[in-house]
Amino acid sequence: MNTAPGQVTLVGAGPGDPELLTLKAVNAIAAASVILVDDLVGEGVLAHARPDARITYVGKRGGCKSTPQATIEQLMLGAAQAGENVVRLKGGDPFIFGRGGEEVESLRRAGIEPVVINGITAGLAAITSLGAPLTHREHAQGVVFVTGHPQKDGPGLDWVRLGESARDLRLTLVIYMGISSAALIQAGLLAALADGTPVAVIERATLKNQRQCLTSLREMLSDLQHCGLGSPAIMVVGDVVTGVREALRAPMLADQSA
Repeated sequence: MNTAPGQVTLVGAGPGDPELLTLKAVNAIAAASVILVDDLVGEGVLAHARPDARITYVGKRGGCKSTPQATIEQLMLGAAQAGENVVRLKGGDPFIFGRGGEEVESLRRAGIEPVVINGITAGLAAITSLGAPLTHREHAQGVVFVTGHPQKDGPGLDWVRLGESARDLRLTLVIYMGISSAALIQAGLLAALADGTPVAVIERATLKNQRQCLTSLREMLSDLQHCGLGSPAIMVVGDVVTGVREALRAPMLADQSA
């Protein structure tokens, strides 16, 4: 007798704090028999898994040894074809720099229609943790989410043009995975934006060991080096950061665990 195909659900685990999970995400995790977990999923999220769930860590983090994407897709497909209830647990949101689109396409080619449950993306949670918005009627009419870690051998981003768009259209720039490319990002944006443009860099947003650096575009690279911030981190560039800097009036580097 053939085994009926199982179900695959791509679940956004949010930025790290398990209390930021949606109810829908909690229910999906609790029902799963197989869970494939990304490296950036926060501790405590898996407390919602059932005791007999088979949990496999398929870490993916820039600069570190990662599970090949093809292997992850094979694991999802194999478990689903065996009739399992599979949750692919991803940090942030599956469809914002989480390769969720590729995984959905792979499953559909195999005849499996996955369910997708959104999570709070780190780019929003990071600036919110500082008490600032991404949009503001007086400062920013829109927001752009962009990766600072382009596809290998890809053309990369035109940071000058992106900076021009942010200037002309009054946009906040939210840069994921940009620490290793900070010098390139700074040089490109300085060609279009004022050197005093406020910048916030938030490491490990929403976690107890969150740290942040509040700086300017001119001083961003030197301040990052001084603060020693590393990945995973979010860069927020734009006037929405101004209020944070004025409100804190604190040392440049703040540690949430202090």
